Amino acid sequence: MLVKVEAYHDGEFWCARGIGEDFFTQGKTMDELMKNIKEAAALHLEERLEQGEKLNILVISETEVEGASTAS
Repeated sequence: MLVKVEAYHDGEFWCARGIGEDFFTQGKTMDELMKNIKEAAALHLEERLEQGEKLNILVISETEVEGASTAS
């Protein structure tokens, strides 16, 4: 099963919420967030995983780019 997750920085923490799934998690760093996403998704979908389904996670993230120049 493929679980899509939206990740964003709220100014203090990295946050993530399942798209079409009811879970939310956060972390101080992106690495911590990724670990927490895996744990939250696995706990939320525990019954399906116990039935042998595989879990794939697609993380969609917004990033701000500063100082980008335009091409001419």
